[in-house]
Order: sequence, then structure tokens, then C-alpha cells
Amino acid sequence: MAYDTPASGLQLRSLVKGDGELEITLAEVPVAEPGEDEVVVRVEASPINPSDLGLLVGAADVSTAKAAESGGKPVVTARVPPAFMKAMAARVDQSLPVGNEGAGVVVKAGSSPAAQALLGKTVALFGGSMYAQYRKARVADALVLPPGVTPAEGASCFVNPLTALGMIGTMRLEGHKALVHTAAASNLGQMLVKACAADGVPLVNIVRSDEQAALLRGIGATHVADSSKPTFMEDLTQALVDTGATLAFDAIGGGRLAGQILTAMEAAANRTATTYSRYGSTTHKQVYIYGGLDTGPTELNRGFGMAWGMGGWLLPYFLEKVGPGEAQALRERVAREIKTTFASHYSHVISLTEALKPEVMAAYNRKSTGEKYLIAPHKA
Repeated sequence: MAYDTPASGLQLRSLVKGDGELEITLAEVPVAEPGEDEVVVRVEASPINPSDLGLLVGAADVSTAKAAESGGKPVVTARVPPAFMKAMAARVDQSLPVGNEGAGVVVKAGSSPAAQALLGKTVALFGGSMYAQYRKARVADALVLPPGVTPAEGASCFVNPLTALGMIGTMRLEGHKALVHTAAASNLGQMLVKACAADGVPLVNIVRSDEQAALLRGIGATHVADSSKPTFMEDLTQALVDTGATLAFDAIGGGRLAGQILTAMEAAANRTATTYSRYGSTTHKQVYIYGGLDTGPTELNRGFGMAWGMGGWLLPYFLEKVGPGEAQALRERVAREIKTTFASHYSHVISLTEALKPEVMAAYNRKSTGEKYLIAPHKA
């Protein structure tokens, strides 16, 4: 099977300059020849996840974005506030490719039997540089999608599905028996509802509107607490009593929510306490922050005793902890269930060029629930 492959293709790149200017460009880059155990994938679909925005936009103020053109290709610039430039120091003056994951068709393959076996297959990839028309990858990094699964359906095979499974895996590794999840109406949150139901794991979902609560209940969620309601803390505490959840994953990061979860966990533990302790319950309560939808300070009102912890959680760290064998088993489960448990839904499909329009940037940078963007690198 032979495929016509051009000598070069477009790749989206992000640069933070020393003077505080963010510059996002489309570069024409060579389509590399694969090594013996490598393939070249014609990328058909790549999602915009919050983790992608950290590299694509960084700390720039998107409201200052301006469109221009250079060499016949679009360029967008925006200002990074001076207060955030110190955090950008490690990437200043480096033009970096963007895009954590995506899917497409293998159009070139190295000489090894494993590489040749992938020629013409639809595969998903994870590891960066996916906002591009072509991507070279190792055979070991290509996840073959089941027959009938399109690149768009398989584009989000890694970040959200493996994060959902990683949360369940962390719960088991650390000896908890139920979970709490914030921003629960997101694509990831909906996957977690389905995965927990399939695995028999009690789950408490925190949302911020009646519409989000109805959405989750419609796909089978049992415990939903709405943070916009005056009864939120009472509702959350009761859900924690019902489930016994002592582990939470927080996508918000800033504000009071993480502390409120710990406080509600303490209140739930005290409902069944038989003795009083001035140090609070001995039940360990843990919140992991894995996102930054609110970039402000995390506020803790220490009303949850002394048996608690708060930390960061990232998918790559979890996969490293469980090892390559377990990580591959999780990937294979995702591939099998990509049209059911781990199905993704997109509100907009945009081209690489459209991704550089200031008004489109402002929309996908809002990270609004129900608004998920998919880049189709070959879309006109």
C-alpha cells in the first residue's frame, strides 16, 4: 500500500519572547523519514485540552491577541503580563510544537515488520507535537484503533480516558474506597461517571449548575452536589457519608473548593465518630489538584482536623508509578471502549489556521463546560 506524502507539512508552534510577547505561528516543517521502528502518521484530529493550553497560550492575556501574517501564513500575538514572565523563564525564546494527543492514518513505515504492519492503520498518539499535519512516532507509541473507529473518535484516547482510569487506580493504590471529582460535567467527568459505574466505584460529582447536574444524572450519576446551591456543603457532606469517599480530584485548583471538600470529609467522618478528639478524626482525607481552571490562590479554612493531605497529581507520574505493563493494559481498555465509556464529544472542529484567530482563541481558552474544540490539521 503506497501513500502520496508531501515533502513538508504545517505545524503549530508557540513562542514566548523575552520582551513578554507570545507568538503563535504555523511553520512549514519537513515530513521526516521514519526509522526502522518508526512510522509517519497523517494527523487527522487532535483535541484542545486544558493541558494543551498551558503550552499553547501559557500565561498570556488572550484579550490582547492580535492577528497578523508572515510569509503568507497567519500569526497571532498576545502579551504576557510582567508578573507572569518569571514563570515562563524556562521556555523564553524557544519555539515549541503543541498538541498532546491525536489520531490519524499511518502513511509511511520503517523497515521492521512491526512498523510495516501499521501501514494504513488508524492509530492514536500521545507525546506532543500533534497540532501538525504529519507526525513521526515510534511503533511502540502508536495505539492501533479498532476497526470502524475514526481519527476524530480516537483523537482523545489518552489524556481524558487515562486520567479517569488513573484516578480510579490511585484510589485503589492508596486504599480509598470512593472518589470525589470537581468540574464533573466536563468530557473527563462524564467518562469518570461511566468508568466508575462499570468498575463499581462510588463517585461524588461536584458541578455548578442545574443543567450540569441533570446531564450527569442522565448518564447514570447517583451522587451530584451543586456548588452554586446554598445547601452545597450539606449535600456534599451527605454524599460523602453515603459513599465513604475520602479522596478527591480537583480540576479547579484556586479558590475555596478544595478546602470545602476536606471540611465536608471531616464532617462526614465525625457523623459516625464514637469519641471526641481535639485533633479531629483519624480518617485521612486527601485532595489532589490536577487542573487550574481557577489560577488564583488555593484557600484553606482549616476546619478539617490534622489527618489530611493536599498535593498535585499528573497522569504521566501515575503511569510511571504503575509501570509499562499496566499502562498498556489501560490503553487497550480505552481503545476497546472508545465509542462507549470513553467517547468524546466536540462542539467545534477547526483548522490549524482557524486556531490562530483571536476570537476562536478566546473561545477555546475559556475552557467552558460543553465547549470542546477539535483541530483537524488538513481542514481547509
